[in-house]
Amino acid sequence: MNILLAEDQTMLRDALSTLLGLEPSFSITAVSDGLKAQALLREKSFDILLTDIEMPGLSGLDLVAWLREQQNPLASIIITTFNRAGFVRRALALDVGGFLLKDAPSDQLVDAIYRVHRGERVIASELALQALGDQDPLTDKERRALRLAHEGLSTAHIAQKLCLSEGTIRNYLSEAISKLGAGNRVDAARIARHRGWL
Repeated sequence: MNILLAEDQTMLRDALSTLLGLEPSFSITAVSDGLKAQALLREKSFDILLTDIEMPGLSGLDLVAWLREQQNPLASIIITTFNRAGFVRRALALDVGGFLLKDAPSDQLVDAIYRVHRGERVIASELALQALGDQDPLTDKERRALRLAHEGLSTAHIAQKLCLSEGTIRNYLSEAISKLGAGNRVDAARIARHRGWL
C-alpha cells in the first residue's frame, strides 16, 4: 500500500514514517507541506493520503479539496492536534475517509489506514461528537478571502490572488465580519480559525 504522508513537523513526520514503515505492506513517502504533496500527487498515484491540517502553503483540507476538484477519489486520512467541529465538518463534506487526533495510539492509526483503504470511514468518537457543534456560517469564497486577510494581505492583493475585484473582496470580508460578530477582519479571522472554519 503506497501512502503519502504530509506533515510539516519534522520530528513527527520522521516518527510516523518510521512507525508506519514497520508495517510490511506499507510503503511511505513523506513530505513537509501540502504544496509538495500536491506536486507528488500530480506525478504519482498513491493508495492513501495521510495529512496534517495546518501546514505551510496548502492545508491538508485544501489539499483534499484540490483532489476532489481534480475528481481524484484518493482515500484520505486527516491527523490533527485540533479537536474542532469546523475542521471535522469540512473534512466530512470532502468525503475524507478518516479523521484522527495525533495523540491516538499508533495501532489505531494502522487499523484506520487498513479500514479506510477498504472503503470504510473512521472518525475518532470525540471528533464525531464535536461535529455536532457550531455550524460554519462562512461561504467558501468568504473563507478564502478571510484566510488571505489573516495572512496579512491587503484587499488589493487578495483581489489579485483570487482574480476578483477589490469591491467583491470587500463584500466577502464584510459579510464574514458580520456573520462572525467580529469588529474587523483580523478579529473575524481569529474567531474563524479558533472554531476550525478557516
